[in-house]
Amino acid sequence: MLYRAKSNINLYDSSELKDLATQAIAGRFIRLVTPDGIGDGPLKVMVVEDDYPAWLAPEDELLLAPTEDEYVAPVISEAEIRDCLPEIIAFTEAAMAVSNEYLWGGTVAPNYDCSGLMQAAFRSQGIQLPRDAYQQEAFVQPVELSDLVAGDLVFFGTPEKATHVGLYLGEQRYIHSSGKEIGNNGISINTLTLEGNTVDYNYFSQWRGGGRVIASFKSRLG
Repeated sequence: MLYRAKSNINLYDSSELKDLATQAIAGRFIRLVTPDGIGDGPLKVMVVEDDYPAWLAPEDELLLAPTEDEYVAPVISEAEIRDCLPEIIAFTEAAMAVSNEYLWGGTVAPNYDCSGLMQAAFRSQGIQLPRDAYQQEAFVQPVELSDLVAGDLVFFGTPEKATHVGLYLGEQRYIHSSGKEIGNNGISINTLTLEGNTVDYNYFSQWRGGGRVIASFKSRLG
């Protein structure tokens, strides 16, 4: 059965409910995975729009409203996405202008993680992205560094996996939400260079590549 979030909900990465995995903004579709339905313990759920598994605290079951609505994934052309890019960039810049800090699992203003900011920015224009950086990298069309245009995604990480993502602004600049350890603890603009400040170096030394969003993610239920 499908539910919709009545308000913003925190969702966790295990039944221990210790570490945030993602957040569901009010209105998002939630599918209950727990076999016996709503009960006394943690509930395994799927966030429908991005097929993302997580755990819901039992006291937050009241934030779910059963719905007979069917989720229909948006179908948006590459040209339509391109037309939305100025508003998507403006979303991230407006998010940066508000006091914020990095939140692992954050997808709801004001505090985001890297992929949560990208997901929220594109969703503001009705475009769905997968949840995590490595999933977003696998979803987009690869773009060489020399071919990046404003609105492309830029990925960083290990040789095996993308662990960080930002939004390219042009002129080697990108906006992203980075953590405390090697970043700015929140949303900032940095440069794709090894010769800038420490954060510039930290991320560009982990450069993996760019990607262009040419479609909206289609859920298995959509």
